[in-house]
Amino acid sequence: MVQTIRIEGEARELAGKGAARATRKQGRVPAVIYGAKQEATLLSLDPRDVMKELQKGGWQSHLYEVAVAGRAERCLMREVQFHPVKDTPLHVDFQRLAPGQMIRVRVPVVFLNEDTAPGLKEGGVLNVVRRDLEVMSDPDQVPDQFEIDLAAATIGASLRWSNVQDQKGTKPVITDRDFVVATIAPPTVEEEVVIQAPVAAPAADAKGKGKGKK
Repeated sequence: MVQTIRIEGEARELAGKGAARATRKQGRVPAVIYGAKQEATLLSLDPRDVMKELQKGGWQSHLYEVAVAGRAERCLMREVQFHPVKDTPLHVDFQRLAPGQMIRVRVPVVFLNEDTAPGLKEGGVLNVVRRDLEVMSDPDQVPDQFEIDLAAATIGASLRWSNVQDQKGTKPVITDRDFVVATIAPPTVEEEVVIQAPVAAPAADAKGKGKGKK
């Protein structure tokens, strides 16, 4: 089971830009919990709690238990708005989870055995097309990562969704093809450019200089 991260919030009554600015002046980050056909819950968060989660990476795939006024709701952190200059969080959107609901998440991909992959040892380059994969998952079984083994990958190989070692009960959002995750591209050959020095014109005959009609 995926670990659920608890965040403590404080209820706020008013919505709108003015109320959000007032919340920020108090040193808090305005937030909202929506979804599951329920009324939205307005709250504010400690900015340190928000930054702590953002710095972990992969926060869009983590499960959160957001506690407000003694009531905890299971959520996904869907969107964070940032200050354009200070890069501090301005607003956080959480999606409430309904019982039995499959959720759409992005899961990072890691590549195994890069050091021994024959295509890479021969000078090929790992070209990552998708660094994370968007899938539908059970909220209690969201993978921390997907793994693709490069042990047999040669130059020209295409690593696809079917090469994910354990899909962990998820279903890809892209369903019409076995999509490419990465390729082993051939090494880049740089052509050697030879720059030739310009050929100097032959020197004029010194004896011929100054000759002319007298």
